[in-house]
Amino acid sequence: MTPFGQKLRELRGARGIALKDMAAALRVTPAYLSALEHGRRGRPSWRLVQAIIGYFNVIWDEAEEIERLARLSHPRIVIDTAGLTPKATEFANLLSERIAFLSASEIDRLIEAIPPNPRRAPPKAN
Repeated sequence: MTPFGQKLRELRGARGIALKDMAAALRVTPAYLSALEHGRRGRPSWRLVQAIIGYFNVIWDEAEEIERLARLSHPRIVIDTAGLTPKATEFANLLSERIAFLSASEIDRLIEAIPPNPRRAPPKAN
């Protein structure tokens, strides 16, 4: 499940909305909506995210949170380390090999270690 899929499922559950009813209102198939919730589809389009925000009639912070979660919810990530340091490439590879074995607390610690929204260019490889 992706962060976006989890949020979508929570919103539906809190409002008692059936998957098929929401899918019909959004003009998508129930299978597609289910796949989004379970992380079997890539991140949703901007238009679909906006339709979901409108469907649940959420505003401001909650709408921004849904948009943020959608951006962070691609279940198959490709990390391009070309031009970065050898350590960056090593880290990306180790993470891809071992992420399934990390505990929730270990993942939380790694997330905390990553600075928010870096605005500077990444360091170049030597």
